[in-house]
Amino acid sequence: MKQLTIKNCTLVNEGSLLERDVLIKNGRIEKIEASIDGEGDFIDAKGLYLLPGFIDDQVHFREPGLTERGNIQTESIAAVAGGTTSFMDMPNVIPPTLNLELWNEKIKIAAQVSLANYSFYMGSSNTNIEDIKSIDASEVCGLKVFMGSSTGNLLVDDQKALEDIFNYSPVIITTHCEDTPLINENEKKAHEKYGEDIPIELHEEIRSREACLISTKKAIELARQFNAKLHVLHISTRDEIELFKAGPVEEKLITAEVCVPHLLFSSEDYKSLGSLIKCNPSIKSNTDKQALRQALKDQTIDYVATDHAPHILSEKKNTYSTAPSGMPSVQHSLLAVLEMVHEGDLELTEVPRITSHSVAKRFDIKERGFIREGFWADLVLVNMNDSYEVKKEKILYKCGWSPFESYTFKSRIIETIVNGERIYSQGKILSDTIGKKLEFTRG
Repeated sequence: MKQLTIKNCTLVNEGSLLERDVLIKNGRIEKIEASIDGEGDFIDAKGLYLLPGFIDDQVHFREPGLTERGNIQTESIAAVAGGTTSFMDMPNVIPPTLNLELWNEKIKIAAQVSLANYSFYMGSSNTNIEDIKSIDASEVCGLKVFMGSSTGNLLVDDQKALEDIFNYSPVIITTHCEDTPLINENEKKAHEKYGEDIPIELHEEIRSREACLISTKKAIELARQFNAKLHVLHISTRDEIELFKAGPVEEKLITAEVCVPHLLFSSEDYKSLGSLIKCNPSIKSNTDKQALRQALKDQTIDYVATDHAPHILSEKKNTYSTAPSGMPSVQHSLLAVLEMVHEGDLELTEVPRITSHSVAKRFDIKERGFIREGFWADLVLVNMNDSYEVKKEKILYKCGWSPFESYTFKSRIIETIVNGERIYSQGKILSDTIGKKLEFTRG
């Protein structure tokens, strides 16, 4: 029987701080007590905080078809090094994940190479409603809908198709909300004025707050019309916040998240970082950033994700029109959230709610997301008083770069445990033990 004891740590879990020892057996939390004399592997965590592992419900690990940017193996290694123990990967790969056969192919890849626990979204199009109806809700994390803005044939812009999706989807619907006609109009005006030399600072205006607001309102209206479970991804404006209600995630039909880039950067950072922080929806003003932080605290926005989206660095440095949108961030997501604790915008006791608890509740993830006896031991130890500088040689993404390069976080990830296995410790990957497929208590 494999056993691990974590002693002298401070548990950060379900709104409280507790001095406890934790005993892990066969991958699960066996016992949580003030003092445990355990056998087997042992960690003295004095001075460290033990949190549930980050569950990231929005990543793009780029496999299959885009593996020059990243793949499930490389990006899951980076995720675990950053304290993320479970991820849900998006369908905009090549070919896009529009049916269960393609979904199963991704599961097979992850079952061989992913160090973190995994699940994958099904994608939606104007024509795959029958594939959507066939989804097993106990197996598939959710359905991704690009409402008015996407890559390739994942765009859903047919009203009847949207209505069918919201009416028949057996799983939670997650939406990317930006209005393509308005974005195209804004971009056309910018091209007329600047030609190919559009300043990166105009990204905020081209992919504007109005474009977000129009599309988010439409998604919410459809969810209310069909009583559908809706989760709106990467809210980026203070205007959209007003469309959502504050309160516990389990009491809501319609929820929202905010992503790390919109919490850490503002449009002022385009001057120094340029297209490295070009993402969709665009990073907006400092006022928006502060409003998003407050909405996260008061539970109007429910939790944090990354929208981790690696690209080749040389392509990111292209002109505005040709530089792809998206940035890698999963290695530094928990550190970014903890930075908000140091800056006074969050309490440490609030962190698990927005990185683990609420995600697990929203997606009905089985036996994960909390430090509880009987649950899988997905855990991360952090030092809140030891800084961590992001250096190029420490970046584990396949693309090899980060918008946080040279930034010094005020916290450090010490250890990441996945299913009771010590996968990452003190800057090193200890084990290549494969994670498990996420299970859901629905269907």
